[in-house]
Amino acid sequence: MNGQWQSIARRIRVPMGFLIAALFLLLARPSVRSLQGSLLLVIPGIVLRCYASGFVKKDAELTVTGPYAYTRNPLYLGSILIALGFALASRSPTIALTLAAFFFVIYVPVIRAEEAFLRSAFPQFEAYCQHVPRLFPRLAQARHGTDSGRFSLALYSQHREYNALLGAISIYAALVLRMHLRS
Repeated sequence: MNGQWQSIARRIRVPMGFLIAALFLLLARPSVRSLQGSLLLVIPGIVLRCYASGFVKKDAELTVTGPYAYTRNPLYLGSILIALGFALASRSPTIALTLAAFFFVIYVPVIRAEEAFLRSAFPQFEAYCQHVPRLFPRLAQARHGTDSGRFSLALYSQHREYNALLGAISIYAALVLRMHLRS
């Protein structure tokens, strides 16, 4: 069943994200202060996702440079920061609990499934895991081999990570509109 849920979680995470976004916009009660405060989490989350996407070569090689030298899952860490920021912006405990449950129920199995794939595809993954934490970053960069790795704008574009920025802008626009309609 665990492997089954991992497969289901991978398929439903994006559609569930849209459903949660609709719930978010329905329940949110933003204020100017909550929107400003949320930027302290949303902006670093977007920057981290953008930066990480410029390093990762999905399914082609094990990425161990850039933000991947600090955490094995910088994209998910960025998503968590963004979600926490929007939970703060919403000023809704229901939204905060829903987002926490969503990340736990969906992303923990997805991360485990991805790690199982990486273990089978890349023999050096086990050694990498011993030096780099799964989610919460280490303070010092872990060194793996001689590959220095560089940010690639082409990879960033290929992964269409600019959608995270466009999505955040759209959500902020909807929150500002909701705030003005409410007053």
